Amino acid sequence: MSDSPAGKTILITGANRGIGLALAQRLQALGAEVIAVCRRSSIDLDALGVEVIDGVDVSDQQQVEGLARKLEGRNIDWLVNNAGILERDTLEPLDVAAIERQFRVNTLGPLMVSAALLDRFAAGSKVFVITSAMGSIGDNTSGGYYGYRISKAAVNMAFKSLSVDLAPRKVGAYMLHPGFVSTDMVNNQGEIAPETSAAGLVERMIELRIEDSGTFRHARGHNLEW
Repeated sequence: MSDSPAGKTILITGANRGIGLALAQRLQALGAEVIAVCRRSSIDLDALGVEVIDGVDVSDQQQVEGLARKLEGRNIDWLVNNAGILERDTLEPLDVAAIERQFRVNTLGPLMVSAALLDRFAAGSKVFVITSAMGSIGDNTSGGYYGYRISKAAVNMAFKSLSVDLAPRKVGAYMLHPGFVSTDMVNNQGEIAPETSAAGLVERMIELRIEDSGTFRHARGHNLEW
């Protein structure tokens, strides 16, 4: 049975541009009540007319807790942890600061947001993280990108644990790879447009069931190796 987003309250982090903005557009068009969370809004996001909560850096625990307070008393049907960064850190010399920044945003960010909003989830709610196949150990044949790969592998593990811990609440946790998307993060070098990626991601969000909680899925539909 499909799970239509129509009428659902869906919170998206990093919604001011790229994949996050495309997801906000797609889900709004399907009848969802979108809450767009970001550090700074954008002209395109403002033009959508959705609810925007800006001033939220997902790597800052105080700001994340402030977000939770703003949402007190409201249920979240779907949480889409989309905010993330990519830095082209080096091995020689090892750029530890860049690795730490990516870990804080890409790993701790989704975990902190999900934990802060636990009381907003009811049975049937879904918690997603937009992760990456670059976090797959089995798929790594090219090396490099230490901070990004480490942070995405770690958030995959975090969401696997989350899927176990949320199971008694009948809340699912899912990992989604968007594909190689043309966004500012990759200097628009991707293979597909954000709108194409968002369409596939939303299809997966709709079809994933509680029995699928803890899985790592490509936007095109197939499971990914760890």
